[in-house]
Amino acid sequence: MGNQFNFMLALPEIILAVVAMLILLLEVFSKSKNSVLSYCASNVAYVLVAAIILFQWNAQHFGTTFYGMFVVDPLANLMKIFCALAMLVAQVYGRQYVIERDMAKNGDIYSLSLFCFLGQMVLISAASMLTLFLGLELMSLALYALIALRRDSLQSAESAMKYFILGSLASGIMLYGISLIYGATGHIDINGIITTMADGQYNKAVLMLGTVFVLCGVGFKLGAVPFHMWIPDVYQGAPTAISLIVSTAPKIAALGMTFRLVVDGLHTVADSWQQMLMIMAVLSLAIGNLTAIMQTNFKRMLGYSTISHVGFVLLGLLAGVTKTGEMQTGAYGAALFYILQYVLTTLPAFGIILVLARQGFECEEIADLKGLNRRSPLLAFSVLLLMFSYAGIPPLVGFYAKVAVLQATIHAGYLWLAIAAVIFSLIGAFYYIRVVKVMYFDEPAEDAPAVGSLLNFRGGVMSINSLVILLLGILPGGLMALCTLVVNSSFQF
Repeated sequence: MGNQFNFMLALPEIILAVVAMLILLLEVFSKSKNSVLSYCASNVAYVLVAAIILFQWNAQHFGTTFYGMFVVDPLANLMKIFCALAMLVAQVYGRQYVIERDMAKNGDIYSLSLFCFLGQMVLISAASMLTLFLGLELMSLALYALIALRRDSLQSAESAMKYFILGSLASGIMLYGISLIYGATGHIDINGIITTMADGQYNKAVLMLGTVFVLCGVGFKLGAVPFHMWIPDVYQGAPTAISLIVSTAPKIAALGMTFRLVVDGLHTVADSWQQMLMIMAVLSLAIGNLTAIMQTNFKRMLGYSTISHVGFVLLGLLAGVTKTGEMQTGAYGAALFYILQYVLTTLPAFGIILVLARQGFECEEIADLKGLNRRSPLLAFSVLLLMFSYAGIPPLVGFYAKVAVLQATIHAGYLWLAIAAVIFSLIGAFYYIRVVKVMYFDEPAEDAPAVGSLLNFRGGVMSINSLVILLLGILPGGLMALCTLVVNSSFQF
């Protein structure tokens, strides 16, 4: 704890940075058309980093380093492992897609993905507002480049430009909020902010203004209304392999940022930011579900679906402090559980689009799934599981995640919020069931491409992924208990 330069705490990040730079050099000398070495090296990097994190966790190797700017605790370990898992699985699902579209020929996609993952890890372990902003920008810049990676697609370039402009604006707003919080408290490290606020030695008006700006940045990265405009456009316009990356691991990192800066650092003024989260949650549930009903593009529908799921995550965050002012850390555990199961469900949802896609055929419209049960019963059943989990139908994990958040919201004294969430979830079930109806009851198009064999590594990973969703729905207690445990052991209140 006292070592200000304990590099062992940051060993996973150091190894990841070295591998990412080595892959850049490797491509200079490699003659492989499809960057096989870069693909394998990046996969090994994800596994190696996750293994090191598990070892540190098992050895109770926790603490802060770099003068209190970087923290390693159980919460960071759990979120980093899930980020590594999500990036690895996304890379496996998207391998064939990027080869067919010449996106893998120079290895940029693999080095950029590693830098994106590095930004996520720094963001999750940020114990200072400076480190937090550094991780956020590293992750965001890599995502901007990844979205625009398919140079022959005007739609991808347009999505990247929209995301870059809006993301830069959100980063600037958040940076201004960080500067206001620093001005109000005199500290840039989160521990210093907590101590100053506990002593009451801060400018409340300036702090409140800074909190508003910070929440705007947080809302953008999570994709909450009214900062959601980029999500459907990016999900639809980006190459599907990149949409898969954007929709999964960065969401875990964004929640980690929210935990560090808002929930932990600003919990003394929770009564102020709770009201803002409440508005964002209700709007996200309403606009996400109602707008998704009108979508015909499957990726765009999943984008609006993401917005509605973010509403549930925000409900868990605001329920962490009850109306009577008591802490309810189980609510934060429920929010963490919700985002993790959302990522586990979204991975195969986009993965199935990648399986059905062919050279010259993207399989992005809901109509492209017509009669899928006749062409591939196993794939259709996987989609059915995913849609039912999204909708919160038992015994799938999405049902338990929603129940956990709703229970926390009711215990916090916000019964009306729980009722609103249930109503909008019932509305949202319509567009999920519509996908199932198209697969099982509509006739397949005459020119519908044949579904390739699933008897390969990607098919095996997808089968395991779908099975995990079912098993976590039947036996969710272990992961839920772990989420609550890491929250209790990592926060200071």
